[in-house]
Amino acid sequence: MQQNFWSKLKKPILALAPMAGITDSAFRQICHEYGADVTYSEMSSVSALFFKPQKTLELVAFSRKREGFYVVQLFGKDPKHFAKAAQIITKEIKPDGIDINFGCPAKKVFGHGSGCALMPQKELAREIISAVCENTDLPVSIKIRAGLRDTTAIHFIENINDLPFSAVMVHGRTYEGSFHGEVNFEIVEKIKEIIPDKIVLANGGINTPEQAVEILKKHPAIDGLGIARGTWGRPWIFDEIKELLSVGTDLVSVQKNTSEKRTNTRFVPTKYDFKFIKKIAIQHAKLLYKSKGDLGMFEIRKHLAWYFKGFPNASALRQQLVQAKSVAEIKNILK
Repeated sequence: MQQNFWSKLKKPILALAPMAGITDSAFRQICHEYGADVTYSEMSSVSALFFKPQKTLELVAFSRKREGFYVVQLFGKDPKHFAKAAQIITKEIKPDGIDINFGCPAKKVFGHGSGCALMPQKELAREIISAVCENTDLPVSIKIRAGLRDTTAIHFIENINDLPFSAVMVHGRTYEGSFHGEVNFEIVEKIKEIIPDKIVLANGGINTPEQAVEILKKHPAIDGLGIARGTWGRPWIFDEIKELLSVGTDLVSVQKNTSEKRTNTRFVPTKYDFKFIKKIAIQHAKLLYKSKGDLGMFEIRKHLAWYFKGFPNASALRQQLVQAKSVAEIKNILK
């Protein structure tokens, strides 16, 4: 067994949570540069790895020097496919860890019997976790939701707490709550009480550094946070959280002492002003073009729209950016 990287991390751990269509190598590099301690891949199908692995292996390839501690997330429902996928990922990709998705509520994934649909299936869930743990020497983690119908996250963890996984990220909404329901972080603390020897991260609805610090202060037992949509247009949120935590005072004082400026409803510390964000946007575009070519120029558009959301008179700028077809065009627009 390789050394468990989770034990090396300073708490609170700040992780870039897995997001389909978002957490590719380019975005992981940006987030790691700006403070993410751990980065997760997009969801990867174990069945695709079992039958035709090449495309999926390209999807989860990474830059060891530029992405920090890196975890490949797998989804599916067949333990045999999970076992083979774990072997392939361990040998071919050599990440720092492997994660199993028990939390995705997307219709396509759920309807397939994967993701959150697995939470009530006690024996199958155990088989899947065991299959991965037995076929890799990497630390195994899992991602779950607060619950699905009559099965809560606590029920799920009690069913598997004897298995040798290392960490769990708990999305505080139920399946029924999707991405907009109430977030329950108390259940994350209760899970930490059940598995005190494992890493427990809270996830869901964390969109600002102020929210993140409030959650960490209110729920001190948890080991850290997994941040997903809060990184959209703000991949430096990890650095902002660490800065707020390091000050060790109330948020109002922090905002005054760091001369933060408000643009609409979001705070932008002086360090991350309009000029700096333009620099990050261009850096991101370059990384995407390098890894994906013309497809990268298409994928950068959503990020550009997010980067410049909320600034005064930014609508016209965003309209130009989402039509750009090259890094040179983006640079010219942002001059």
